[in-house]
Amino acid sequence: MAEPLCNAAVKKCKETMPQTPIFSSMLGSSCSGQVQPDMGERCVDPVYQDGNLVSGSLEALIERLVPTMDYYPDAKLKSFAAKIIQLLKEWTETFPYDFQDEKSMKELKEIAHRITQCDEENGTVKKIISQMTQNLLMALSARSQYQEIREKFRQPVTDKGTILKTKPQSTQKDILSVCCDPLILAQQLTYIELERVSNIYPEDLMQIVSHMDSLDNHKCRSDVTKTYNLEAYDNWFNCLSMLVATEICRVVKKKQRTRMVEFFIDVARECFNIGNFNSMMAIISGMNLSPVARLKKTWSKVKTAKFDVLEHHMDPSSNFCNYRTALQGAAQRSQTANSSREKIVIPVFNLFIKDIYFLHKIHTNRLPNGQINFKKFWEISRQIHDFLTWKQVECPFEKDKKIQSYLLTAPIYSEEALFIASFESEGPENHMEKDSWKTLRTTLLNRA
Repeated sequence: MAEPLCNAAVKKCKETMPQTPIFSSMLGSSCSGQVQPDMGERCVDPVYQDGNLVSGSLEALIERLVPTMDYYPDAKLKSFAAKIIQLLKEWTETFPYDFQDEKSMKELKEIAHRITQCDEENGTVKKIISQMTQNLLMALSARSQYQEIREKFRQPVTDKGTILKTKPQSTQKDILSVCCDPLILAQQLTYIELERVSNIYPEDLMQIVSHMDSLDNHKCRSDVTKTYNLEAYDNWFNCLSMLVATEICRVVKKKQRTRMVEFFIDVARECFNIGNFNSMMAIISGMNLSPVARLKKTWSKVKTAKFDVLEHHMDPSSNFCNYRTALQGAAQRSQTANSSREKIVIPVFNLFIKDIYFLHKIHTNRLPNGQINFKKFWEISRQIHDFLTWKQVECPFEKDKKIQSYLLTAPIYSEEALFIASFESEGPENHMEKDSWKTLRTTLLNRA
């Protein structure tokens, strides 16, 4: 009895399964529904290790997804429909921009319509697909609005301070007048970090891979949605570094300048303890900028033991081995954490992006035998999955509008202005610095 029912189900599903371009064009099937393998590619069964797919031919992989005249992936109709729905649900939730154009959306609706015909009796599938489509449209709308806002404010970081630094008035506000507690400032920096990473999506990260493929194939990526979110996050890192340098260089008195340096060292240490490695790296980068690093009289008064520890964690040797060890420790803490504070992991974003870049660049998409190299894609997927897990952590710190307003809007000196402020605080000590100072002064006089 069971066998005829299964055969009937298979026959019905074959009649109603979608033959839409989203499968045929993307996966390479012909009009007859039979997969056309690439030149030289053989239908080799996928290779598994410890239950995980590591390689396989494109034809064999598609065969396990798309029914043909002599093969059906699952004898149970409802089970197969559930798997297709799960695939579409994960696809639309993770990469909604794949469906932003009218053609892709139309193909998705056609597939959905065919699947719902397999469950006309109780309408459960129809409800699930309806909710999936609604969520997709809401996600596309929300991201479109965010990009419009980002586009309006997407201006390059310009000189927010004067080119020729004037002596600041005693009443001029600095970071210490707004927040003198390193822990609180580290918490507010973490709040800003989590707010920004919440607007970074898997498709933003996969644009890196897609863009590289296009360059390798000499194709223009003008049609691809620009990664405003990645740019905004990168700009935040640069702004924080420049803000740290500005706050230090603009202080006139050496004693106060020393205090400012030690304050930022303590802030960076608190960021490390929280798991906010991105802000920590930005602060260290700001203190290592030449206009700050050259202030030898100031640094001679600084208790540098804490700073040496921080630099050890961010030592670039052995591919940032020390940082990666610390990151792994924070990740393990996050997995077993009971509170949001212990779950926070914010990696150094530039290094995270570089890891994805080199994973894609070093490892080939296909193995020498022509099979798809799933090990490579599993590893890229793991990296992105970790990031998505970390970005979903709810910030446990309350927002301090006053502190965040200062961090996001305080004047930032240009590199030129930083050098001027640095030379005014501590004069040039060698021929190279004297020449640089002379050139800067001449440039300023010509502008005047």
